Amino acid sequence: MHVLALEFPPIGEIVEWKNIVAGLNKPSILYFASTIITLTLFFVAARKGSLVPKGVQNIIESGVEFVRDGIIMQTIGEDGLGWMPYLTSLFFFLLFANLFEIIPPIFFPPTSRMAMPMTLALITWVLYNFMGIKSQGFFGYIKSNLFPPGVPKALYILVTPIEALSNFIVRPFSLMVRLFANELAGHLLLVTFSVLTRAVPKSFLVVIMPLSFAMLCAMFMFELLVAVLQAFIFTILTAVYIGLVVHPEH
Repeated sequence: MHVLALEFPPIGEIVEWKNIVAGLNKPSILYFASTIITLTLFFVAARKGSLVPKGVQNIIESGVEFVRDGIIMQTIGEDGLGWMPYLTSLFFFLLFANLFEIIPPIFFPPTSRMAMPMTLALITWVLYNFMGIKSQGFFGYIKSNLFPPGVPKALYILVTPIEALSNFIVRPFSLMVRLFANELAGHLLLVTFSVLTRAVPKSFLVVIMPLSFAMLCAMFMFELLVAVLQAFIFTILTAVYIGLVVHPEH
């Protein structure tokens, strides 16, 4: 009886950053590609400038409207439209970086490495703290975060440490981990089903190959949804945090 041998990639391919050329590894090259794709699409869409958008222009304008109406207007309001360039760029950059997971022959999302999610989360942390201090003043911002109104003074001994942890540590940490963990988990699932699909024709389990292949296709569609969803979640949470410090009364 033929024994099914599954050869999964070594864990080193997941945790190590191997250089492809001097100073560049796979994640960094894909991040450069995401940046170039984003800039190119916006440049092409801006050059066309047709009153009736088609093709690339239609896609970009739809994405811009989505960020404006579905993210900024819902979280910050009209005075948040100044954040359109940053939030739109953030959404498209993360979207293209995530989509590399299902694009052959790459099949790898660079956001499954912690460095860029951590960097973007720290940028968000700096931005919303800066805007909070700018709009409320340093002491007003600290007070609104550590001593929320309506709480009995006796409870501040418990509430203040929780608020400090939540507002200044948990927010960026959760942003980073949510993006990183979801993309890494999806990558591992795709690797697993790809290995199974490749291995079963060589074994007596060939009868389950259609099921394995169907699961692989389903996972590709699911990861497409996750790629869009994670870009959206990271962007909208960034907008939410900015909106909370700009409009603390809400």
